[in-house]
Amino acid sequence: MITVNGEQMEWEEGLTVQRLLELKKYNFKMIAVWVNDEVVTKRLYSEAKIPDGAAVQVIHNISGG
Repeated sequence: MITVNGEQMEWEEGLTVQRLLELKKYNFKMIAVWVNDEVVTKRLYSEAKIPDGAAVQVIHNISGG
């Protein structure tokens, strides 16, 4: 089990940040992800594994003036 933005979610073996974003349908262009308080850079989303029990924060950045 992992926590994503404060909500419990089932964990699966080999879960990556990219897979999580697909499962949650987070398809925003400007997004920031933290796994256990560590920033995950966009270029590593397909490689960065999320461990069981992790706390994940996904933030949609909005630009404008």
